[in-house]
Amino acid sequence: MSENIYIPEGYKSVLSLRETQHAIKFIKDTFQQTLSFAVTLDRVTAPLIVRSGSGINDDLNGVERKVNFDMLAEGGEAEVVQSLAKWKRMALYRYGYRAGEGIYTDMNAIRRDDKMDNVHSIFVDQWDWEKVITREQRNTEFLKETVKSIVKAIAYTKRQVTLRYPELNNPVCEDVFFITTQELEDMYPGKTAKERERLVTKEHKTVFLMQIGKMLKSGEPHDGRAPDYDDWDLNGDILFWDEVLDDALEISSMGIRVDATSLASQLKAANAEDRMQYKYHQMIANDTLPLTIGGGIGQSRLCMFLLEKAHICEVQASVWPEEMVEICEKNGMHLL
Repeated sequence: MSENIYIPEGYKSVLSLRETQHAIKFIKDTFQQTLSFAVTLDRVTAPLIVRSGSGINDDLNGVERKVNFDMLAEGGEAEVVQSLAKWKRMALYRYGYRAGEGIYTDMNAIRRDDKMDNVHSIFVDQWDWEKVITREQRNTEFLKETVKSIVKAIAYTKRQVTLRYPELNNPVCEDVFFITTQELEDMYPGKTAKERERLVTKEHKTVFLMQIGKMLKSGEPHDGRAPDYDDWDLNGDILFWDEVLDDALEISSMGIRVDATSLASQLKAANAEDRMQYKYHQMIANDTLPLTIGGGIGQSRLCMFLLEKAHICEVQASVWPEEMVEICEKNGMHLL
C-alpha cells in the first residue's frame, strides 16, 4: 500500500481541517461562477443514475465495471453514472440550446475499479460541461481558445484563494503549452506515457496534451478514450505541474465531440460498431444532436491543487483502505 502513496518530505497542510472546509466551498463557488462566465454556461441539474442498457452512461475505457442495482418499483436495472458525456449532449438538444450556449453541472460518480492513491479515489466529483458549437468551430484553434479560457478561470480562482489565504502562494501558469500525443512520443522515445507527461509538464508547467485515444506510431494509444464522445483528433487533457506532489496533475479531460463521420470511424477502430443500436448514436449519425464541445473538471483535484494538498483525501470525504488512512494521518495528510 505504501508504494501507492507519495509522501512529500516535511509536508504539513497550510490549513486546518475547518479552514480547509471553508476553502473548498470558496473555491467551488468562485470557480464555477468564473467558468460559467468565461465559457457561457448555464447551471443545470443532472442525474446520478441512468437506466441500464440505455447507452447514455459513459463507458470510459470500456473495461470499468459500472455500479448497478435492480429497482424494486419496476423490476428493471439502473446504474450509477461514470460521467455525463452523453447525457449532456442529449440535454442540449432537449433544452433547445443554440451555438455559443452551454451547460454545466455537478457530476458525482462511483468508479469502483479505480485505484486509490494521492490523486485517485473511487468517488469522482467533477464539473461536467457541454456547449453547442458550429461546424466551422470543429477545429484545433477553437479547442485551444476554449482551453485557454478554462486555464484563465483556474488561475483567477487561485489568485482569489491566495488573497484569502496568503500562505497558499504556489502560482498557476496561464501560458498553456500545446502538444499532441504523437509529438510527445517523438520527443521522449522509450518513455512511458506517464513519464512523458511528467517531463513535459515539469518543463512547461501548464500543458494541454492533444489527440488522446488515437493510435500512435508505437502501435499503442497514449491513453484510452471511449470512441463515442470525444473526437480523438480534437480532444485532450489539461495538465498542471503540482509543486507539492512533484508531478503532473491532470485537472480536466475535454474535447470537441464526435460528428457522424468521426463516430463511425472510431467505433470501427474500437470494434464497437454494435453501439449504433442506441438512440444516442443514431441521433449523431443522422445529425439530430447538435455539434458540441465539452469535458469534465475534477472538483477535488482542483481543490487539492489550489490548496496545495498532498492527498485527495484531504479535500474529499470518501472510503479509503485502513493502511492508507494510517499512513496519511501519520504523515500530516488528514482525512475530511
